[in-house]
Amino acid sequence: MRNATVKLIVGLLLTLGISLGAVAEPIKIGWTAWSDAEFVTKLAARLIEKRMGHEVKLIQTDIAPQYQGLATGSIDFMMMSWQPITHEDYMNKVGNNVVDLGILYGYARLGWVVPDYVPQSRVNSIADLNKKSIREKLEGRITGIDPGAGLTRLSKKAVEVYGLKDYELQISSGAGMTAALERAIRRNEWIVVTGWSPHWMFGAYKLRYLQDPKGVLGSYERVHVIARRGFYQQFPKLALMLSRMFLPIDQLQHAMYDAQQRSYEKAIDTFIKAHPHQISYWLTGELK
Repeated sequence: MRNATVKLIVGLLLTLGISLGAVAEPIKIGWTAWSDAEFVTKLAARLIEKRMGHEVKLIQTDIAPQYQGLATGSIDFMMMSWQPITHEDYMNKVGNNVVDLGILYGYARLGWVVPDYVPQSRVNSIADLNKKSIREKLEGRITGIDPGAGLTRLSKKAVEVYGLKDYELQISSGAGMTAALERAIRRNEWIVVTGWSPHWMFGAYKLRYLQDPKGVLGSYERVHVIARRGFYQQFPKLALMLSRMFLPIDQLQHAMYDAQQRSYEKAIDTFIKAHPHQISYWLTGELK
């Protein structure tokens, strides 16, 4: 009787198209505490759990271990692969062991950012930071983010290429960078931070990118969803849903600012309610 019951349950699961592996193991999503990554990751997790019936486990870590986790199969997917330049080194190392599920959003960019009250006539490009008066005003400091970020790697290169030998690139985190920016703006102080778009800070403050005439920090990037090998074969519906996810950058930035003002959970609730047709297309592939 017991064996017959087990067989019946297995048969029902197979009839519904649910694999035993999918029932037993949660979907493991890698993410880093960058504001854009946090919103899209938690949005995807909500849809996977509530609309697709899979348990989800969020694994927060630096970006380098995420690529390694995808290559070894300990992470199922992540949603922050900046291509073609920012994460080029990582993709060169693990590219044969991961699968690209497509572009999540475009027109992303990296750069060094200043508050708009810093006079553009005095500081318009990274090269202007070499001026003694500017260096003194900034106290020889550029506020960065986490050490494993592609932006940090490129910012170190920019310090070298632009000859900013009297500057310190302070390694911090995304949250540390925005806290320093907020503090400086509150005091009307000059500051240069390593930044990126999309980011909620562009909705909160008047900011601008410094020009990068030598192109060290690259041009527009696109952000991809990257999965481990075999993920599509094991979870084809889920992989196809991820491949259909696309957010215009203005839409994403608005949602990120909402998350910052309230919470990610509330911002995701609002986003899902405000974009039912978009969400439906991601889930089903059907245009309505």
